[in-house]
Amino acid sequence: MATNGKDKDYVLQTCKAQKIKFIRLWFTDILGSLKSFTITVEELEGALEEGMGFDGSSIEGFARIDESDMVAVPDPSTFAIIPWRPREIGTARMFCDIHLPDGTPFAGDPRYVLKRNIKRAADLGFTFYVGPELEYFYFKSVDSPEPLDQGGYFDLTPLDVATDLRRDTILYLEDLGIGVEYSHHEAAPSQHEIDLRYADALSMADAAMTYRLVVKEVALSHGVYATFMPKPIAGQNGSGMHVHQSLFKGKSNAFFDTNDEYHLSALAKAYIAGLLRHAREITLVTNQWVNSYKRLVPGYEAPCYITWARRNRSDMVRVPEYKPGKETATRIEYRSPDPACNPYLAFAAMLAAGLEGIEKEYPLADPVEENVFHMTEAERKARGIDVLPGSLIEAIEMAEPSDLLRRCLGDHVFESLIANKKIEWDAYRTKVTDYELQRYLPIL
Repeated sequence: MATNGKDKDYVLQTCKAQKIKFIRLWFTDILGSLKSFTITVEELEGALEEGMGFDGSSIEGFARIDESDMVAVPDPSTFAIIPWRPREIGTARMFCDIHLPDGTPFAGDPRYVLKRNIKRAADLGFTFYVGPELEYFYFKSVDSPEPLDQGGYFDLTPLDVATDLRRDTILYLEDLGIGVEYSHHEAAPSQHEIDLRYADALSMADAAMTYRLVVKEVALSHGVYATFMPKPIAGQNGSGMHVHQSLFKGKSNAFFDTNDEYHLSALAKAYIAGLLRHAREITLVTNQWVNSYKRLVPGYEAPCYITWARRNRSDMVRVPEYKPGKETATRIEYRSPDPACNPYLAFAAMLAAGLEGIEKEYPLADPVEENVFHMTEAERKARGIDVLPGSLIEAIEMAEPSDLLRRCLGDHVFESLIANKKIEWDAYRTKVTDYELQRYLPIL
C-alpha cells in the first residue's frame, strides 16, 4: 500500500465515483521529456495488476529495435485527476515505473535511477528531501522571445497578465496534490517562478515534471507560450532551478548542528564537499543542453565558480540563514542546475555526489563570502576556486571518465546520455548561425 493512502483500491474506487473515463500513463525518457499514452478505465484494473506493454524502441535512450518490449507499471500513489480536462468524462494520470517483460526494472528508466540512489541513502539511514525553484519565461508566442512585461524581481506590473497565469497554475497544481509555497516575478522581463513545497526526492521529481506541463498548459490556454529554456534572451538572466536539499534521519534533520558556527553538522559539510568536488562531473546532467552554457557565464545571477557561502548568491552552493526554532529547515541550496534538466537524473546526481562526500569524509574548504565575479583570475587560482564547464562539449569531457556519474546513472543511462549529447554537440558545432552570417559574411 502506498504511504499516502493511494493504492489500487483507492484508484479504482475514485475513478468510479468521479466518472473517470481516461487514464494517462506518464513516464520520461533520459532527456526528461514527458511521455504518455492513454488507457480507458475498462483497462485500468489490468494495468494496475500487470502493467501495460508498449514499444520502447522510439523512446530516447530506452532500447534498440530488437529489444524494444517494455511494460509501464502505474504507481497508484501518483494518481491525480487532471483539472483542465472536462469533469463530466474525466481524465486522470499516474506516473509509471518501466519494467522489462520478465518484471525486472528497466535500467534505462530515469525514475528507477532516482529510486536506486534514494535506496543508497536509505541504506545509510537517510531520507532525501528537495525543494526546487524552477524559473521560466512567458512569451507572446513560440516563434520569438517577445516578453509580456518589462518587470523585474518581485515587481507587480499594471494589468499583470502573468499574475493571473501564475494564479491559475497554482490552483491546478494544488488540485493535483502538489503543494506551493509562493510565486513571484523574477529578475528578467517576463521571467517568473513558482516554488514548490519541499518533499521527498521521488515525489518532487514527479511534481517537477507535472509543474512544467501545468505551466505550459495554462500559458497556452491564455494564448501565450511558457518556456523553461535556460537562456532564451541574450543579455538577460537565464532560468535556473535552484535545488534546496537536506537529509533526514527519521524526523531529525541530519544537516543541523546547534553548536556549529553555520549550524551545519559535520555530515552536512561533507555533503557540500561532495557536491563541490564532483560538480564538474555532474553538470552534464544538471545542465544538459547546448543552451544551458549560455546561462553559466560571469555577470549574471547564475553561478559558474565552484564555491560555497551563506549570504553570497554568486556561489554555487548557498547555505540559507538559520532561523532559531527552525532546525528542520536547515538545508543547502545548489544553484547551478537549470529547469530544462531531467529532474530524476539531476536529483540522483546531486544525491550521489553528496553521499560520496559523506562516505569518503571529504573536507570542506572555507566559505567564499566575497563576490567571486569581482576577483581576478589570479585571486581565484590562489584560493583554489575552480569553474564549471563552459560548454556542452566540456561538460561531456568531464562526465565521460566519471566513475561516480556512471555508478549513479548505471551503464545504460550513462552511455545513452553521453551518446545523445555528443550528437547534439556535433549538430550545434557544424551549424552556421545567423550571428556568423551577419558578422563575417560582409567582411570575409
